[in-house]
Amino acid sequence: MTLRARIQLQLGAFQLDAELEASPGSVLVLFGPSGSGKTTMLRSIAGLVPPQQGHVEVGGRVLCDTSAGAWVPPHERRIGYLPQEYSLFPHLDVAANVGYGLSTLPKAAQEVRVRELLHTFQIEDLKAHPTHTLSGGQRQRVALARALAPRPDVLLLDEPFSALDLELRRAARTEIRRILKATSIPVVLVTHDREEALALGDAVLVMDQGKRIAQGEPLQVLGHPAQARVARLVGVENLLRMRVAQADTRTGVMLCEQGSVRLEVPLVDARVGEDITIGIRADDIILASSDPSGLSARNRLPGKVAEVAPRGAGYDVLLDCGVPLRCHVTQRAVEELGIRPGASLWAVVKASSCFVVEGS
Repeated sequence: MTLRARIQLQLGAFQLDAELEASPGSVLVLFGPSGSGKTTMLRSIAGLVPPQQGHVEVGGRVLCDTSAGAWVPPHERRIGYLPQEYSLFPHLDVAANVGYGLSTLPKAAQEVRVRELLHTFQIEDLKAHPTHTLSGGQRQRVALARALAPRPDVLLLDEPFSALDLELRRAARTEIRRILKATSIPVVLVTHDREEALALGDAVLVMDQGKRIAQGEPLQVLGHPAQARVARLVGVENLLRMRVAQADTRTGVMLCEQGSVRLEVPLVDARVGEDITIGIRADDIILASSDPSGLSARNRLPGKVAEVAPRGAGYDVLLDCGVPLRCHVTQRAVEELGIRPGASLWAVVKASSCFVVEGS
């Protein structure tokens, strides 16, 4: 069953005007900064925030249609909703939490369904534990099992990994992805974590200020976004304003310049002399201690290190190459290359890692 939703509402000064479609067995990621309307979109689909104007349907079943006066209350929508804080019941043990939404089933059927989910989420040994004794990862599994217990037609997940530390979050993604794909229902997942969106999403919808500003395949939208506004939202570290100096239809590349800096980038529909914005991911830049040779990479830029700052398991390096280039490297690279402020290095970038974005 396909989920289709179009929501228009105003909460104080905030306006939401967006629509989405999620297919059965797929994960649609709502991506964007805090305050962009992602959670409000989920809550409205679930029936917790009525829209001023809107339409929500699942598999042709209309849950909300303001023009026709149709409204199905939240408890009758057959929508599983997992909020950020999980909202487990502290007075119930794990098994009772998982089975909470199964009261309409015979007792024997409830027990079978709970056992099935405890096994699926590998929490059988926790069934009698009170929820306050659980770790973050265990609480997440219980909450997700509870949301899936009544076999909903749609599953809505609001930043389900936000309470987990980095290592646990990464380990949980693979497992949760497997479980979600096995449900064969539309899943809408809210996040502002790019890695999470790429790991879990079949499609991504980027939101900002209550509007949908981009949608498509995750790697394309989040990796090589076509708009400067989207590029900034998804964290493209390098956006360089350059002028097209040459365009070669035979090789499919353009030569772009800013001062003495020259870059080869994939050919797009741009005129020689036109100013364009080029995006480069920090992870796509390789640093070398000397001018490398024998490489397929077309762009090699000399520069000096302006800043070195820790980030996660590695370092963020700002290199002044005539244009500022932000790069990500490991601690081992910092040690072996002697990366420190003032050090001379070469930045190496494949032409295919450069992409043109609209706007500036």
